[in-house]
Amino acid sequence: MAGTHVVVLAAGKGTRMKSSVPKVLHRAAGLSLIEHVLRRAAALSPASIVIVVGHGAQQVEQALARQPGLAFAVQEPQLGTGHALLQAEPILRGARGSVVLLSGDVPLLSPETLVRLLTVHQQSRAAATVVTSALASPDGYGRIVRENGHIAAIVEHKDASPAECGIREINGGIYAFDLEPLFDALRAIGSANAQGEYYLPDLVRIYRSRGLRVETISVDDPREILGVNSRKELADVATILNTQKSDALMAAGVTIIDPATAYIDPDVSVGADTVLHPGVYLEGRTRIGARCEIHSGVRIVDSVVDDGVVINNFCVITDSHVSSGARLGPFTHIRPQSDVGEGAHVGNFVELKKTSLGTGSKANHLAYLGDATIGERVNVGAGTITCNYDGVAKHPTVIEDGAFIGSDTQLIAPVRVGKGAYVAAGSSITDDVPADALAIARGKQVNKEGWATKRKKKL
Repeated sequence: MAGTHVVVLAAGKGTRMKSSVPKVLHRAAGLSLIEHVLRRAAALSPASIVIVVGHGAQQVEQALARQPGLAFAVQEPQLGTGHALLQAEPILRGARGSVVLLSGDVPLLSPETLVRLLTVHQQSRAAATVVTSALASPDGYGRIVRENGHIAAIVEHKDASPAECGIREINGGIYAFDLEPLFDALRAIGSANAQGEYYLPDLVRIYRSRGLRVETISVDDPREILGVNSRKELADVATILNTQKSDALMAAGVTIIDPATAYIDPDVSVGADTVLHPGVYLEGRTRIGARCEIHSGVRIVDSVVDDGVVINNFCVITDSHVSSGARLGPFTHIRPQSDVGEGAHVGNFVELKKTSLGTGSKANHLAYLGDATIGERVNVGAGTITCNYDGVAKHPTVIEDGAFIGSDTQLIAPVRVGKGAYVAAGSSITDDVPADALAIARGKQVNKEGWATKRKKKL
């Protein structure tokens, strides 16, 4: 099997994360760290992808179960990066070509850099190519030691001499290797170092001693090789990812009033001339149309919002559809499988669940509409409730076009209100209402004259 192969190292525990969750499964900007890495690896059109797992191996495999074409190798115990890559040998046995080694906790490496890495590696016919960068403060990173301009070794920070500690060029931990000499060379790596581990960077010395060519590429933006080892670093990476997404949307014609407080997942799309106010959360595969206005505190998850929609403050929309020209909120909750029709209004403290609200219909105040099909031009009064649950099963409510539902109405499902019918305020409707009828279902009012005066005297 010739071609390009990708190996992702994902075996580490991530001790500084102080978490029972494997480090690579922590999320930044809507995706786990390793999902970001795999998306970037897709730019190489790899013939195979091997994930080297260790700590929390089952959790990592389960989290990636829906990703096609992945193979898993287990590193147990975890004895360093060289030992980790060696675990992929049984899967890659017989394969030819190049292998690109990525780290599951380095989510910012650009697809362009990966393509450049592979191109330089293959065109130079190198045995190994290393991604490097120059840092003003390189503490903690392995240093690139050069002789006559060519890479001679990579020295880990803990093993570096004072002179080597002064080197600013660091190892980014991303490599391309020729498969043919790789695994034989890995078995030659020793563990005589401060950590007692098998360091992958020792391959540089081994290859040089064997007369094999080693090349480097440098990234100008060192953020590309930022790894995540703590919650603070996770937050830093999330901020960078979020900024990249916001910048791309603004370049495409979206107004984001305060990009620092707009949280937008990678798969979200937003149309031109839409305005996003501070504190907006757009998550999952949400699609926002053009010329919308999304006010502060709004959270939209896996939903479609068509053109020209206004969503006022503090609304939550999940797995639903809002048609063009609709107005929502403030404080509207649209729960899954709901559909708000064109030009419809859903107002203050109104909750929809598995409900369709037809074109031009209105539910402006304090209502719960669940498992309901509501037609066009329906007015739903304040305090209306569809009583859809009988303690065992959910039941539907149907309100046909042009109906008027008075305030404080309870619709006891299953029930149907016919076209153009009226329901009087304060009614509890248990039977179907015919088209164009008026339904009144409330207790008879009784006035007791002088009752309040007598009570006051008694008190």
